[in-house]
Amino acid sequence: MAHASAVLRAEQVSKRFGTVKALDGISLDVAAGECVALIGESGSGKSTLLRCFNRLTDPDSGRVLIDGVDAAGLDPIALRRRIGYVPQEGGLLPHWRVRRNVALVPWLQSQPDATVRADRALGLVGLDTAVLGDRWPAELSGGQRQRVAVARALAAEPRVILLDEPFGALDAITRADLQNTFRRLRGTLGITALLVTHDVQEAVLLADRIAVVRDGRLEQVAPSSELLRSPATEYVRELLRRARAIE
Repeated sequence: MAHASAVLRAEQVSKRFGTVKALDGISLDVAAGECVALIGESGSGKSTLLRCFNRLTDPDSGRVLIDGVDAAGLDPIALRRRIGYVPQEGGLLPHWRVRRNVALVPWLQSQPDATVRADRALGLVGLDTAVLGDRWPAELSGGQRQRVAVARALAAEPRVILLDEPFGALDAITRADLQNTFRRLRGTLGITALLVTHDVQEAVLLADRIAVVRDGRLEQVAPSSELLRSPATEYVRELLRRARAIE
């Protein structure tokens, strides 16, 4: 399914790591303001595809386009500074305090109000900068660290955010709270998002469309209601059954 307004586009993208084919001719569009969730088993290629969009991974063949521009021609450092990114486990710098962590990208962009932007982003994710801004990451709970990671991704006000299993290591209550925060932020900020998750229920809750990845290929891409109603393949049907998303 192609979108004329696609902000992110993968065209026949393939990637190998040694003898392992991580991606095998994947094509996918993410429209402006849309959230697409990538789901599938571990090792299916979800994170590899996501990392192609900020050039943490470069494909062996095919193209990745950002706003219609081939990412291969973009400076990878500049690209990563304009796209928000929340890696697994948050990726906070342990030797930097919370406020400095969040101000990282605006500071790298030489924004004179980097600290103001950091405080604003912390407020967006429900954290009191007066209480937590000067703490070290190790002094925070797991849920607080993930909120800080999301705030860091938002501080430079990107149009696009990539999230790689952002809530996977959290307890159920904290995870639900952060999912609700993410839904609220998307509605408020109109951000385009690509989300990697192993949790089908999370994908249904947070995404406009779901892309099922298997062995580096797309099995189905559809709105959640269509995916649940009409699984395109037996693999998708079994994946949904195992997640107890369908009978």
